[in-house]
Amino acid sequence: MSSRLEESVSITGQRYRVLAAVMLGGIMGPIDASIVNVILPTIASFFGAPIATAQWVPLIYLLIISSLLLFYGRLGDILGYKRVYLLGLACFVVTSGLCGLAPTIYWLIAFRAIQGIGAGMMMSVQFAILTAVFQPHERGRALGINAISISAGLALGPTLGGLLASLWSWRLVFLINIPIGIAALLWSLKVIPDLQGKPGRVDAAGAVSAFISLFSFLFFINQVQKTGMGLVTGMAITLAVSAGICFFYIETQSPQPMVNLSLFKNSTFSLGTASSLLNFASQYILVFLTPFYLQRVIQYSPDKIGLLMTCFPLAVMAVAPFSGALSDRLGTRGLAVAGAALCAAALVAMAFLPVAAPALAVGWRLAFFGLGTGIFQSPNHSAVMGSVPRPHLGIASGILGTARNTGMALGIAAAGLILYSLVPSTAMVQDYLSGQEAISFLGGLKYAYLFGAGLSVLAALFSFRQTKHTRKQAKPDSPNILV
Repeated sequence: MSSRLEESVSITGQRYRVLAAVMLGGIMGPIDASIVNVILPTIASFFGAPIATAQWVPLIYLLIISSLLLFYGRLGDILGYKRVYLLGLACFVVTSGLCGLAPTIYWLIAFRAIQGIGAGMMMSVQFAILTAVFQPHERGRALGINAISISAGLALGPTLGGLLASLWSWRLVFLINIPIGIAALLWSLKVIPDLQGKPGRVDAAGAVSAFISLFSFLFFINQVQKTGMGLVTGMAITLAVSAGICFFYIETQSPQPMVNLSLFKNSTFSLGTASSLLNFASQYILVFLTPFYLQRVIQYSPDKIGLLMTCFPLAVMAVAPFSGALSDRLGTRGLAVAGAALCAAALVAMAFLPVAAPALAVGWRLAFFGLGTGIFQSPNHSAVMGSVPRPHLGIASGILGTARNTGMALGIAAAGLILYSLVPSTAMVQDYLSGQEAISFLGGLKYAYLFGAGLSVLAALFSFRQTKHTRKQAKPDSPNILV
């Protein structure tokens, strides 16, 4: 009896060492995504580059990640999740050094594109690794704890970026990834077991058509909010639709498709994925628009804005682990519905902020939205990953990552379109607003926030239609990898 108990403790310790290794590597992606926005003006000034050129430093990184997540998820199923994760981590570390030493803005953009390749590998298989390693009754807790690294990265990024840039140079923002990445690489190499889904071959045609479709679509929604419909945006959306049609045709004909479309016949998987996309879209309506409100209407300084915006990710950090653990006991549906409903209520509260709101009034609304997000995400991710057969965990993880990034892009695009359509152009170009212009700007924010609330209500409805207790769906032929 004693030996069996020691074995169980050892196995549990191994699982949580895997979780810690994944979190250490996983925190760098969110930090890098949020940190660059803060130092972008510094980078533009250093190289003497126009804003139109500098904006490609963060944009190309996000576009590459989002466009390759599906491919990397399937690659993880074929080659093994550990191999893809370690290769991505190594690529991220090397390219971080190259970014930190970039001689021109154009080299920096090129290195950021390659860095996105590595980051995409890491992000695509994280859920697959954790789902394979943790038993169904522990999965929600593990995914909830893992959410801490994502929220911590988003919260630390802006502050860390300003601090590192002020200590020496913007280059330190990239170079700091090297020691952290090496530590994560060595630890992951030691503790993550060899995990593999369903061996096969790479669906090259499907991968190329998916990349072209996703890249063109995300480029379209990023640019249309700035320039409107024109030749470039029209060509982008046409290419996205054409490549998307080709992708679905290829996947239905291929004997070993990159994406097993039959996964979407499972209502828990399809509705949970859609709920995730909607949640991230509403989330990025909030995080994209609120700093403009704080700067232009309330006239807060950048450091105060950054401090106030951390109320959201800090609330997610505080709640997500407990929500995930609770979902292991109570099921995922009720918590996912409650979390999405709280997000909707928080956005409605944001919609009715006055022109001169105190910091506390904004802070509790942001924290309230973080509370809802923390309650929603871990159970929803657990439901989605728990509904997938073991051989397809990699592509399911990639699909969830693609939904997340697409939701982010759609949220920003929707927020921009609503704001530009309702607010006079004179109020959109001024740094500080007062009087009627502030009221007009606030009116545009109101409808954008209410639109985000509607997306969260839809996410709650989708979550309600999922199976109540997903852990009962666990397949007897897909046990914990370490047991």
